[in-house]
Amino acid sequence: MKYTITLLPGDGIGPEVSASAVAIVEATGVAVEWERHEAGLRAVEAGHGTLPEATLDSIRRNKVALKGPITTPVGRGFSSVNVGLRKALSLYVSLRPVLSWKGLKTRHDDVDLVVFRENTEGLYAGREHEVVPGVVEALKVITADASTRIARYAFEYARWRGRRKITVVHKASVMKLSDGLFLDCARAVAADYPFIEVEEMPIDRLAMQLALDPTKFDVLLMENLYGDIVSDLCSGLVGGLGIVPGANIGSSAAVFEAVHGSAPDIAGQNKANPIALVLSAAMMLEHIGERVAAERVRRAVGKVLAEGKVRTGDLGGKASTTDMTKAIIAALPAIEEVTA
Repeated sequence: MKYTITLLPGDGIGPEVSASAVAIVEATGVAVEWERHEAGLRAVEAGHGTLPEATLDSIRRNKVALKGPITTPVGRGFSSVNVGLRKALSLYVSLRPVLSWKGLKTRHDDVDLVVFRENTEGLYAGREHEVVPGVVEALKVITADASTRIARYAFEYARWRGRRKITVVHKASVMKLSDGLFLDCARAVAADYPFIEVEEMPIDRLAMQLALDPTKFDVLLMENLYGDIVSDLCSGLVGGLGIVPGANIGSSAAVFEAVHGSAPDIAGQNKANPIALVLSAAMMLEHIGERVAAERVRRAVGKVLAEGKVRTGDLGGKASTTDMTKAIIAALPAIEEVTA
């Protein structure tokens, strides 16, 4: 079978890490026709705005996209491309798996957790205004529908992946109505999954517990702002954003992305670490049903990191993007090794 997938190469180092991910996906033998579209700075420079309608149409048509890091120009009139994608395509699930890798020295060696972040509302709904000069008001929007659907997705994910515990994160002691509603919706969904352990934890306590011992956690479920902060915090526990994949998923489309920046200071120098986008591509392969190919990519990344011979600058080495790409392709296990 041949798949048609939208590719947003991105800005800065985006085209380099995107080329790496594409090469590794194709090395698995999965047949993909890539529809290339622009967004962000490159799209603005071409006169199409930050998020061209042709880009959105391609994702709507193909249902799946792989996205490199994108720069949103700083200044009035330029909205975030990431927020624009989530709103336009109703990508209500932000999914960030966080995993320790052998060969990388971090404070904790056996982290294996997943962060679920509601992606469409909360303070990130962007509803704010100036009441009077010097006084600004921002509205935190929480709805039962959005809270219930993200909770349902997280519990279904846990059920199918054999994960046994979900921590619902909140600050309902202060925001009794908004966080209270999110918590109530999670409780209602949890009642349908009596075989999954559920705990509730205030966001400040979670931050402390993650710093002390993140291995106690399995699946984290939270609203938008908390999820944005906690997902990056968790990435730092295992080595940084350069090795953590991400996905934004909705009912009719999914965008898989590296969540690090576009790093314009090293763009075009063949220095960027492609692993985050490569692992995001593995998530994409799994999403379209190519689970064996996805596992081959993950195992290849794990082997390269464990051996420690090929490391980009952010990982303490001197290897180029090209070196890392070639090493991962060379490390791809045979299909028989994965299916045996």
